[in-house]
Amino acid sequence: MEIQTVSSVKLLIALLVPLIGTLGVMFVGKNENVREGVSSVASIILLLLVASMIPAVKDGQILVYHLFTVLPGLTITLRADGMSMIFALVASSLWTIAVYYSMGYMRAHQEHAQTRFNACFALAIFGAIGVAFSDNLFTMYLFYEIVSVCTYPLVAHAQDKAGYEGAQKYIVYLTTTAKLFLLPALILIYVITGTLDFPHNISDGLFTGDVESWIVIMLYIFCLFGFAKNGVMPFHHWLPGAMVAPTPVSALLHAVAVVKVGVFCTTRTMLYVFGTDTMHALNLGIPTAYFVGFTVLAASILALSKDNLKERLAYSTVSQLSYIILGVALLTPAGIDGGLIHIVNHAFSKITLFFCAGAIMIAAHKKDLSEMGGLGKTMPVTFACFFIASLSMIGAPPVAGFVTKWNLLVGSIQAHQMGILLILIASTMLNVGYFAPVTYKAFFGKRPQGETYQGIKEAPLSMLIPIVIACTISVLIGIFPNFMMDFVKVVTG
Repeated sequence: MEIQTVSSVKLLIALLVPLIGTLGVMFVGKNENVREGVSSVASIILLLLVASMIPAVKDGQILVYHLFTVLPGLTITLRADGMSMIFALVASSLWTIAVYYSMGYMRAHQEHAQTRFNACFALAIFGAIGVAFSDNLFTMYLFYEIVSVCTYPLVAHAQDKAGYEGAQKYIVYLTTTAKLFLLPALILIYVITGTLDFPHNISDGLFTGDVESWIVIMLYIFCLFGFAKNGVMPFHHWLPGAMVAPTPVSALLHAVAVVKVGVFCTTRTMLYVFGTDTMHALNLGIPTAYFVGFTVLAASILALSKDNLKERLAYSTVSQLSYIILGVALLTPAGIDGGLIHIVNHAFSKITLFFCAGAIMIAAHKKDLSEMGGLGKTMPVTFACFFIASLSMIGAPPVAGFVTKWNLLVGSIQAHQMGILLILIASTMLNVGYFAPVTYKAFFGKRPQGETYQGIKEAPLSMLIPIVIACTISVLIGIFPNFMMDFVKVVTG
């Protein structure tokens, strides 16, 4: 497919929409209906703007918009290509759903500082869209840091001891790794290559054959650890710690913005800074796949031990994120396809799971699995959606996660890596181990002694409808995967 580069102001407008939405929320903050209306309108406008770019990108065009030149070869430029659209569509569509869910949750829970919450939420989306539409490593780094700063108040939202401790761990992990690993790598890559611009093809990369191999390997490792939002062990501890935040924030962290920013930046760097040719030549791919494979298994085992539902989902996220990196690291067509499409599949399924956890907490005031025996008969819609989304995480058809698992299994065979194949099979069994008991206990388990669930019913419709919508989309993108897979094919050619 011939690649055409076209200048488009739509990229700038899409970036500004959540920023303007933030200012609007702060301006009308005292009127909660108007404030939430501003967030809703901004999210819909953003989604429509991103959707309007679909035809051009599918036709092989790369949309660009230059903002500033800092130094020769160092610019702040926006770009929409196949990989950008994968993340931008996820972030914009899930923001729309999350806005409505947050309205119901924050009011039902009578949360304080709702204006600050909505403003920071919109700013986080601003950073995520900036990451998605970055044309180079420098621009991507700036927006990556913006996401870290803007989500700190969300993690600390409760303003209690646990909230401040979780937020402190969150910001220290993410900013320290970025400064120790990522920023030095970025500077060295610029000095060595003279540019940080992403090439058009994933095979190219920025490095030529005259760069010492050990330097490229060192820079690769720095980038892998520097994007600590990707949740790869041992830099994953911030993620479970952030679960003290309200459920809409957990959904933002795990599905919409933060961790997706991490894995998107990691895989974008793997494919467009180092490139598949360099990774093949230096044998960077398969060792990376085994390294993150440890995270896949270890986090799944930890998830098995957690009784708190949000903690169980948090360790599930740590595990599932590494599927994305593992698939790309296989450097096979099916492996890359499976890794990139999991950005989408995991997002819709995981936000459904967190929305369900929030609904259970609001309606039944239950946080731990041991307290939920028989609760599914009282909240059947919520637990049915949880069951469907958990099938996606397991990789069962016809839900979205099956497309991921199928491609990853095929990719491991294409790479002749039976060890990776065994890791994927073992992790699937572990997925069943920590997800199946939730549904089984809810529908077939005995109620805790003395518990009658008197007066408990489904969460408010403002929360239940977004749950059903997100769950339905998880099924639809599993049955009709080609819409999003078309963008993956634009990436892989």
